[in-house]
Amino acid sequence: MSDAIRIRRLAKTYGGLLVLGGFDLTVRRGEILVLLGPSGCGKTTVLRLIAGLEVPDAGTIEVDGQAVSGPGVMVPPERRRVGMVFQEYALFPHLTVAQNIAYGLTRGTEDPSRVTELLEVVGLRGLEDRMAYELSGGQQQRVALARAMAREPLVVLLDEPFSNLDADLRQQLREEMREILQRTHTTAVFVTHDQEEALQIGDQVAVLNRGSVEQIGTPEEIYQQPRTRFIATFLGRADFLSATVTRDGLLTEIGRIAQRVPLAEGTAVDVLVRADDVALASGDGGTVISRLFKGMQNVYRVKLRSGRVVQSLQDHTVRYAIGSSVRVIVDPGHPLVCFPNGEAILAEMVPDPEPAR
Repeated sequence: MSDAIRIRRLAKTYGGLLVLGGFDLTVRRGEILVLLGPSGCGKTTVLRLIAGLEVPDAGTIEVDGQAVSGPGVMVPPERRRVGMVFQEYALFPHLTVAQNIAYGLTRGTEDPSRVTELLEVVGLRGLEDRMAYELSGGQQQRVALARAMAREPLVVLLDEPFSNLDADLRQQLREEMREILQRTHTTAVFVTHDQEEALQIGDQVAVLNRGSVEQIGTPEEIYQQPRTRFIATFLGRADFLSATVTRDGLLTEIGRIAQRVPLAEGTAVDVLVRADDVALASGDGGTVISRLFKGMQNVYRVKLRSGRVVQSLQDHTVRYAIGSSVRVIVDPGHPLVCFPNGEAILAEMVPDPEPAR
């Protein structure tokens, strides 16, 4: 699989504020890459630089192996083979659906068959004569996507396209968007600050922090094997248990976790545990201090004897009263990540002993 986009040593400053510094990124053909990070980390700036809407201070951008930004090079946006879906969709309210899509085609090449094809792709056939302002937010989003794909771009850039939609519609459109992009083998770079959205949509997720990529990998890798505490805490609920490395596992205040870490015995580490790693049972060691009802699930917050608080994700049928004593169990079924002095190390699960013959 060849590279659709290659970014090397990209830098951008606004009013003396460094937004990107030494930024590197590669996007493979046919891949959906999500840029995830907090506000102000440079996500949208990267998108605008790829599109040619901003000029970098330094570094290079290549699209399909051809330099489009760099020393002495600044290819205009319309010649970069890049389509863009803006956060506000930027549709023309006085044009019909078909006319908005056709606007994405090169002047003089407004082929009605191409517009019909795109209407089919995004599921809007039959609405071609509807005015843009008559559409729902979800329909407008699909028109914007069809217009971005009109010229068969090498890459489609999407800047938080679901941020103005309600929760139920966002979920539906995430699934639809991913299905459309995969079915059409479209390379996409998708910007969001929503962790759940990033994990659902991306083939690869690049987590940005302070203008650089802190980690890139599959959604599973990013979630289960974060390389830094920032990523661990930014990506979903994260709690940390103090532990001591022993020959048989990790010794914590709630007992031994049967996972080994390649460190010397006695080494102090912080163990990352997420709410779905933590089970509860009758007993003592912790006190339930709150319950967040989420429909199909409950999220309990439990204070341990040390005063540390951990969260536990339970089925909606599991009920513990506030103030009740519980036993806290960590047995996640996958390797946990430990942080000695802030550096991430993946533990190894201790195999169950073989039954006696």
